[in-house]
Formats: sequence, structure tokens, C-alpha cells
Amino acid sequence: MSAAPSPSSPYAAGLPDQVWRADALAAPQADTVSSGDAALDAQLPGGGWPVGALTELVQAPGVHLEWRLLLPALLRCGQGPVVLVGAPALGAAALLPFAPALTGLGLPWQRLLWLRAADAQLWMAEQALRCAPVDAVLLWRAQARPQELRRLQLAAAQHHKLLFVMRHSEAAHTASPAVLRIQLAPCAIHATGLRVEILKRRGPPLAQALQILPTQGQLARVLAAAHVSAAVTAPAMAPPGFSANAPALDRAAA
Repeated sequence: MSAAPSPSSPYAAGLPDQVWRADALAAPQADTVSSGDAALDAQLPGGGWPVGALTELVQAPGVHLEWRLLLPALLRCGQGPVVLVGAPALGAAALLPFAPALTGLGLPWQRLLWLRAADAQLWMAEQALRCAPVDAVLLWRAQARPQELRRLQLAAAQHHKLLFVMRHSEAAHTASPAVLRIQLAPCAIHATGLRVEILKRRGPPLAQALQILPTQGQLARVLAAAHVSAAVTAPAMAPPGFSANAPALDRAAA
């Protein structure tokens, strides 16, 4: 049996565009939504988050940086509901963005549809993907079998939705049908920045993690939202686990 042509061979040069060459980012097979950061978009196949595909975000237990990363895309993806399934909880309070902070950053809290589910999270996420008005589904799921995630991947593809699944960092070492896997961590050089490592993509490995820093305008809006939430939320009303020093998007809602 003859060996497959290498991407740099003349045979590979004549292959159709639909054939992915392993030394280059894959051409987009569907629409994408910009991440809001040009450096990150340049490293994502198609130039943004894939619509109609599963994107996995892995973080250390207790770390929740997903809102800072995903908010720009949620602002761009439409005007329909953003469904939250299995959002993490601190005691009796869900770890959801504080409503004034979201409003200050441009995402009306009325777009958020929070589904509280203890045992049927995967089923609820799949049904949300099948709902026509929904723009995006965010699922928090520490443990999930590949076949369960594959069902979500198929539903997202069939109904052309943004789908993000948040998992613990241990999941990075397990199999997943996700077309894109991202590891998130706090940025070492900026308090509100992000360290983004691309674990899996259709393209060559990314040797170095990206440091995503907020622009001056974004930082001003975050600080304004934090000021509003600090003024509205009295310390006596703060739920268990509330941190007055946490970024506004990562605070527990009172």
C-alpha cells in the first residue's frame, strides 16, 4: 500500500479544499462567531467559535472564567435565548453572572434561560439545542461519556447552534468528540486577563498558550459593572461563597 501524500507534496497540492491538511488550520465547514479577540480568532479554524459544533472548555475545579471568554461571542450570536444548563452552585446560590454586570457589558439578563437540573442535564441541553429561538447553549458537566457528548455534537450540528460544555481539567486527558478543546486559567500578568491553551483543534498544535487581555474599553465596562453590583448588593445579603473581590462576571448572584 502506498503512503499517503504529505501536505507539502505535489499530490497534496491538488487535493480539493474539503480535504484537511494537517499542517494548516481546517477550512470552516460552517459559520463561526468571533471570540472578540483577534489573536484567538487567528488560531481558531474558521476565525472564531464554530456554530453547529461542540466546544469544550476545561478549567481547574472551582475556577469559572468562561463568562470572560464567551461574553463577546454571546453578544454577537443573535438576540435569542442563551440557555444555561447545570450552572455551578455555591451553597444555595447559583454561580451566575450578576445581572447589572451583564447589562453593563451589553448582554441583557432577559436573554438568559437558566435550567436547574440535577439528573437530566444532558437531555435538557439536547432539547435546548433543538429549540429554534435559542442562540447558544452552555452546559456545565464535570463528567460525561463520549457517546453523551456525541449526541450533543450531533444536535448542535443539526440545528446550527453554538454549544459550549464546561468541564474540569481532568477531562482534558479523556476522549471527547469536541471539535475544539480549550483550557482556561487566570492570566499571570493581568488580574482580569485569561490564559488560553488550545488542546485540540483541526490544525497543527499550538506550542504556546495565548494571553488574552481586556481592551481599555472592555476594562472600563467591567469596572463600571463591578461598581454597580457592589452598590446594589449589600454584604448582609451576600450568599454563601460570595466574594466582594471577585470580578463582576464571576460573582454569585445574590
